[in-house]
Amino acid sequence: MEMLELFFGTLQPDTEHAKLKMMAGLFGRKELSRGEILLQQNKVCNEYCFVEEGVLRSFTTNYDGEEITTGIFSGGNVVCDLSSFFARKPAGENYMAVSDCVLRYINFEQLQKAFHSMPEFRELGRAILVNEYAQLKQRMLSGLHLKAEERYIQLLKNNPDVFKHVPLKQVASYLGITDSSLSRIRREFVQK
Repeated sequence: MEMLELFFGTLQPDTEHAKLKMMAGLFGRKELSRGEILLQQNKVCNEYCFVEEGVLRSFTTNYDGEEITTGIFSGGNVVCDLSSFFARKPAGENYMAVSDCVLRYINFEQLQKAFHSMPEFRELGRAILVNEYAQLKQRMLSGLHLKAEERYIQLLKNNPDVFKHVPLKQVASYLGITDSSLSRIRREFVQK
């Protein structure tokens, strides 16, 4: 949320923050209703978004045709298929609103123009991309190093709103466990 507050928040218009305010003005506002698709698999991602309100998820289907939740995005998160957006290739996942959402977005052409014309925007973009990469790497490693219970506790600690908006079947899929395992972990956690 800190990035959104800094970028779109209520900064005082002094000289240091004037450029940030100008950069924030490049982003449009978009509302999505629960169940609405932001990006469909096999389409090229054209929007780089920040979640202002609500929860979205990314998902794909496995070889058995089951939906696998690959990402959960709530307030302050970037929601964008980065490889599709920057490489201009079809997305490998679907992105859908789990609740009603408000997003701030910029399209590919606007982002490229801003990157080339404003060094501050380029630096902010670089910092956001580095942060997104670090989070992705951490998620991958936690899937290898942490037990299911530890992954559950980590998600509960870092993003408790997920459990208010995302169906448990999708949360279980995101954690890489079955619904029944998630139910057991939640029961045991409450009993502690």
